Amino acid sequence: MDLLRCPWPANHKLAIEYHDHEWGVPVHDDYKHYEFLLLDAFQAGLSWNTILNKRENFRKAFNHFDFEKIAGYSEKKITQLLNDVGIIRNHLKIRATVSNAACFIKVRKEFGSFDHYIWRFTDGKSIINRYKSLTDIPPKTPLSDAMSKDLQKRGFRFVGSTICYAYMQAAGLVNDHLIDCFRYQQLVKL
Repeated sequence: MDLLRCPWPANHKLAIEYHDHEWGVPVHDDYKHYEFLLLDAFQAGLSWNTILNKRENFRKAFNHFDFEKIAGYSEKKITQLLNDVGIIRNHLKIRATVSNAACFIKVRKEFGSFDHYIWRFTDGKSIINRYKSLTDIPPKTPLSDAMSKDLQKRGFRFVGSTICYAYMQAAGLVNDHLIDCFRYQQLVKL
């Protein structure tokens, strides 16, 4: 019997795998938080499948999403990334990735971890939504607006409200699996 899942992965193998094992699972690892922030920033204006198809290339190009290494990237490394056909070669997004890594480190110093900082927006628990259709899911919310504003105040770039909401979905700050999706109930129980 086929599992009933959200329709957005369609028949895309990587999207199905991501949906079934990662999307909406509460994240408490700072390296995973940074990975999702990075990938969601690069996804802006593109399809998520494009990012999933290039995810392993991103992982290699950006030192396995090690924000401490990324914060120290030289101009030579940035030029190397701009010439890497395996990733999205957007000059502004690549530079933002480097400066965001430095901001990420500052947040970790202030709060002890990025995880402690980011989960304050949801009072430490996932927001469980009850959507029946993809059209019910908003592209942003007042909470993602507040997150975006605070991140921007801290110097982050490519963290608009829509990007923040996509990040919140990925990192499990919200559960936006449709209520008839098999993952919905599994994640409600976490």
